[in-house]
Amino acid sequence: MDLALKPEHQAFADEVREFARKNLSPATKEKTLSGKHYDRDDHVVWQQALGRQGWLTYTWPKKYGGPGWGVTERYLFENVLAEEGAPRIIPFGVKMVGPVIYTFGTAEQKERFLPGIAASTVAWCQGYSEPGAGSDLANLRTRAVREGDHYIVNGQKTWTSYAHWGDWIFCLVRTNTEAKPQEGISFLLIDMKTPGVTVRPIIMLDGAHAVNDVFLDNVKVPVANLIGKENEGWTCAKFLLANERLGIAEVPASKRGVGMLRALSDDPSMAERIADIDLQVQALEMSELRALSTMALGGAPGPEVSTLKVRGSEIQQRIAELAMEAVGEYAAPYQPGMLFHDTNETPVGPDHAPPAAPRYFNMRKTSIYGGSTEIQKNIVSKMVLGL
Repeated sequence: MDLALKPEHQAFADEVREFARKNLSPATKEKTLSGKHYDRDDHVVWQQALGRQGWLTYTWPKKYGGPGWGVTERYLFENVLAEEGAPRIIPFGVKMVGPVIYTFGTAEQKERFLPGIAASTVAWCQGYSEPGAGSDLANLRTRAVREGDHYIVNGQKTWTSYAHWGDWIFCLVRTNTEAKPQEGISFLLIDMKTPGVTVRPIIMLDGAHAVNDVFLDNVKVPVANLIGKENEGWTCAKFLLANERLGIAEVPASKRGVGMLRALSDDPSMAERIADIDLQVQALEMSELRALSTMALGGAPGPEVSTLKVRGSEIQQRIAELAMEAVGEYAAPYQPGMLFHDTNETPVGPDHAPPAAPRYFNMRKTSIYGGSTEIQKNIVSKMVLGL
């Protein structure tokens, strides 16, 4: 794995940086660097600019509309955008359902759904977790019964990120109650405007409305929206989760977080702890690059990406802990209202203090979503180590 930048790679990085500085709203960048919440337009305007450039689908093969980048370009793209304060690309369309559609979908489904994802004109959300089926996803109970050329879907999804912004939701549904749990699941695309779909907000510990409950009551879904074969959706689900866990490592954002920690404190004892987490981020980055190199040679994300998810989660939580330590006593006031751009509240302490406590509490979730740490360790034990 050659990490040396060639002149053409440096030119590419300069091109990405110039694009970001031209197209990223200063207000959006300020939210990123100050830890404030984004609104819908922050994401949509930025992602549509990337779409017009042909860069939003930077992980896609060229034949499906991607730019055809190698590992180096992808690495530089993610890191330069993080350095410039760009918001994270919402992954549900581009990095999750898009690859599932172009890998398992029909020609008609690719033609119908991929252009809207690539242009960020259609927003997607993920219908996986349920009140009784999160990490143990195979126990999901949302039921889809076929009636002619439609399915009738009933059930509930929870922790559904950005469902309140979503135009479509991709869902795992049970189509066979007699088979083994993984063998009776199908992968279904559902229009959020369909009668019977109800979204209820869940407000997180940092005050943000990012996740939701989604209720499905006698929702009529065309059989044409089934991806792959009926009762074989677990194959799509595993493929999607491997891609999701690779992204959850969030290395560029953690690198930016380390830089922010250094700006918060010049205490020698804190500098030692920041140096330690910096080394952990660098080690995680090398592991991620190995996984990307494997993909560049034609491989797919394998069970080893679970290690990236585990370490990425731990590192993000540690950065949040160190931010609490860096602001000292000013971390004690819990001020989630200060993370909104239009707040009229007065901060307690310096301007960099209010995000510390809300972010710390909210970041506890990273070891649960995308598959809990315990589940990831089981995957590594069985699929990687063969124990």
